[in-house]
Parts: sequence; C-alpha cells; structure tokens
Amino acid sequence: MFYPAPRHSHILKLKALSITTDETLTPTTVNPAPSTVRNTIFIKGARANNLKNIDLDLPKNKLIVVTGVSGSGKSSITMDTLFAEGQRRYVESLSSYARQFLGRMKKPDVDYIKGICPAIAIEQKTSTSNARSTVGTLTEIYDYLRLLYARAGRTFSPISGEEVKRHSVTDVVDFIEKQPEGARVLLFIPLPVKYQDRTLAQELNLLLQKGYSRVFWEGELRQIQDIIESDEFDLKKTLNEYKDEDIRILVDRFIVTPGDEENRKRIGDSVQTALYESEGEAIIEVLADPDVNRQSSIVNFNTRFELDGMEFLDPTPQLFNFNNPFGACPTCEGFSRIMGISEEKVVPDPRKSIYEGAIACWVGEKYGELLKDFLKVAHKFDFPVHQAWQDLTKAQQRLIWTGNQYFEGVNDFFKELEANLYKIQNRVMLARYRGRTVCTTCGGGRLRPEATYVRVAGKPITELVEMPVDELLQWFESITPSNHQSPITNHQLTEHERKIAARLLLEIKNRLRFMCDVGLKYLTVNRLSATLSGGETQRINLTRTSAATSRPACTSSTNRAWGCTHGTRAAWWRC
Repeated sequence: MFYPAPRHSHILKLKALSITTDETLTPTTVNPAPSTVRNTIFIKGARANNLKNIDLDLPKNKLIVVTGVSGSGKSSITMDTLFAEGQRRYVESLSSYARQFLGRMKKPDVDYIKGICPAIAIEQKTSTSNARSTVGTLTEIYDYLRLLYARAGRTFSPISGEEVKRHSVTDVVDFIEKQPEGARVLLFIPLPVKYQDRTLAQELNLLLQKGYSRVFWEGELRQIQDIIESDEFDLKKTLNEYKDEDIRILVDRFIVTPGDEENRKRIGDSVQTALYESEGEAIIEVLADPDVNRQSSIVNFNTRFELDGMEFLDPTPQLFNFNNPFGACPTCEGFSRIMGISEEKVVPDPRKSIYEGAIACWVGEKYGELLKDFLKVAHKFDFPVHQAWQDLTKAQQRLIWTGNQYFEGVNDFFKELEANLYKIQNRVMLARYRGRTVCTTCGGGRLRPEATYVRVAGKPITELVEMPVDELLQWFESITPSNHQSPITNHQLTEHERKIAARLLLEIKNRLRFMCDVGLKYLTVNRLSATLSGGETQRINLTRTSAATSRPACTSSTNRAWGCTHGTRAAWWRC
C-alpha cells in the first residue's frame, strides 16, 4: 500500500510482516477493514514536518516496516507522530508530582490517533560512556542479582566453609533446653579487654561491684574476692596482657528441666545479660556427667556477624555493586582489568604444553632452568606436563602462576625481576610481558573479596556472571523446581528463600528467556557493553524495555535497523 509523499518524486511505503510458524517473514498489504481499536491503530490527518494529511491504519501484533528515500517522512510518521503521541499519553497518566520532572510534551500535529499503546523507542547505539557497563547492567539483570544476593544470600567462612550466622537469645536458650534432663550448664562471658590499659585488679573490682563473684581461670572456678586478696596472681598487669589467656566470668548456672517455664525465663534473662555485658558474646559449657558417660563440651555464641576470627559484612545491594566504591574491588576499582603481566604474552600459543615451552618466559639458557626445575618436581603433585595449556583446568593454570611448595610460579619470577629493576635486562624483560590483564585480586569478578563469601544455592555472584545466558537460565530453573514436594538439596533454594526471592527470580528469568529468544544466549552477563556489535546492542536494549512487561507496547527502532539496505533509513514497528 502506497501513500503520497510531500515531494512527487518520493514515496512512503508501508508493509506489515506476519511471522509464520516456520519463522519466515511473509509480506502482506495493510488492510484497514474490518478494523477496531483492539487490533488496529488509526492515524488521521498526520501533518508533522513535511507530511500532508496522511491517514494510516496500522494492525497490531504485526512487524511493520516503513521504508523510503531520505525526506519521504519515515521519522515524521513513526517518531514525531506515533511515538510522540504514545509517550505523551503515558506521561499524562502519571501523577502531577511525577510530571513536573518530565516536562510538558507537545502534542503531534494530527487530527486524531486511536488504539495507540504505550510506546518504546530504541536507539541504535553501539557504545556507552561508562567503561564498567556490562550486559548485566544494560539489561538490569545484574541489578536484580544484587538484590537477590542481598536478600536471599547466605555468608560462608572462607576458612572453615561453615555458614556465618548471628545468634540471638532464643538460639542460646533453645540450645540449653535441648540438653538432656538434669544436665548442668554454665553460662560464661569472656574477660572484657575493651579497655586495654586497665589493670586486672581494676577490672575484677568492677566485676564485684556489678554482682559477679566467680571467674574461670587456669582450669577451675575461683572466687573473685580470693583472687584479689591472694598474692598468687599479678594483678598489676593490663588487660591487654591477658587477652590470649582463657579467663571467663561466670554469669549463671542452670540445671536443665524441660517444661519449667520459670527456669526458661531465668535462662533467657541471664543470656540477655551476658550478651549485653560482653557486647555480643556468650560461652556455654555443658558439664561432664560420668553416670551417663557424657563428656564436657563448650559452645560459643555470638550476636556479631563473625566466625573463625573473621568479621563479615552484612549482605547489602551496595556490597555487590562494582560501580560503588564500597563494593568494587580495591585493586581494579571495578574495571576487572589492570596493567600487569599479560597472560596472552606469557602464553602466546595455548596449543603447546608446558613441556613444549608454552611458558614464553621460561626459555633460554638462563631462564630455561626454571622449566627444567618444574619438570623435575611435576610428578610430585600429578601435573600433566604434556597436556596443552588450553586443555588444562583453571586450577592447573592458576597453579603455574602461583606456584606451591615444590616450585616458584610465574608471579614469583616477575616479582624477582621487579625487585632488581636497576638491571636494564630486567626492565626490558618486564616491558616485554606487560599489558592489560585480569585483576589478580578479584580474578575479573570486579567485586571486593567479601562479596564472594555470599552464596545463593552454593554459587557466588561472580561465578554466575561468567556463565552464558542459556546456562544461567537453566541454573535458575534448577534451583527453583516446579515440584515443590521434591527434597531440597544444597544447590536449591529453601522454601523461605523462594518466598523472599519470588519476584526477583521472575524478573531475572524473564530477561534471560527474552535474550535466548532474540539469539543472545551465547553472551555472558559480565560481557563488556563496549565489545558488543550494533545488532547485539539493539537486541539488549529491546530486552531491557520489553522483557519485563507483558503489556502491549509499540517498539520503534530507527537509523538503519535490521535488514535496511540501499542507503535508505527505515523504522520497524512491533505493535
């Protein structure tokens, strides 16, 4: 169907493309009748710019192409008329408070437009001004991942692998009541060492004034008054000198009697006092009982977020934000790459094995001795010296860089060169292998180390962003099985976590599915946006604007969209 253009030599041509089941595009002439506002957009008397009273009937749920030579009115009908009216109506539906920040939008020069939907315009841009911008930030997937880890993530200690938890008074009381009936329990707090310049004599007198009468010292309970009056201990030493000794203050003693409500209240009050006095730490000792062959046991409780002598950060969205100084890696500042020793230059040919000389800096008469030394000890830790570098596991490749007790790695080799920079040959050697490389602190994850301690279904966020989109979607499907009766494993979310993360998981999976549908399943969430092609950028913009909503929307893409040739500009509309 053809429409008159403002200049007799130019025409404006519209065709609607219907997508068939075999994924081929079949052109069909736009037929306005029979039409209703439910299935058609009616434009009457469009006069924007150089349009001359154009009347159009655009079918919904079709892919519409507007083509023509320069100046024929493609942008005028699509952007300045149809998109402008859809955007204006959407803004007018907002509150007056919101509209004051958006400004007044001019109504297009047209008699009327009926049946229009909220409109989305997609610009064709292949670059962004933010060097940290990734596929995840462009599609908002990473924003939802940050919220997911902040709300449903669990922190694990890198030392013991145990989950880090904050204990409460209820946790301590429940632990005591779970002991066998008649068990004797002692409640302690550690010796306060906050005021390190205070002497032990001063601290013991303060404890007496607070009502405490016994301490556990050198393996037995002692009266505080007896310690003060005795010459056996040096009470002039400061608390800092006693911080490594096992000195505990007795708060209370209990006998476990299940069902005794008064006893439970007393235990709760004593535990609360202990946690207050020690600023969050309590020690429970269950005494041995030879009659039932029960050994003595000691359990520590802590209301602070710490374990194995480490204090951990609370999971917050800022902790997982590499655009925020709080969450970014302190070495690379969230860029994932730094100036250092380039792996591509150290291993120029990954098809070679270590034996064949894959490590370029381990060659020559002098440095070749390092390779010989490595080959002599490789059998002690079962390293495959005849396997190609590209076929080695990441752990094996990392071992060559870090070394172990048997040999010095590549990092140690270059550190030795840096320690002797006064030698010209060392400076030349370093310059030969220097370049942009993956950050040695975060390993390209962009985040501070504390963020990697938080896991969802057993995986840190830095591991998820390196997975291809299709694999990431499969992983999210696996941690939230549709059959809620199936047993929960360590690699699945608990029922409580599912309720917390239900909305977040829906948004994440919707965007991942949309990316798979538009052919972007091979991308990773951590892929730099600056490395994307024009078509990939356009489809990612489409993911951000369309994947999260099920409402109908008009989508406009201009400036040589997909399939436009012969130097003409075209606009594609998905209604």
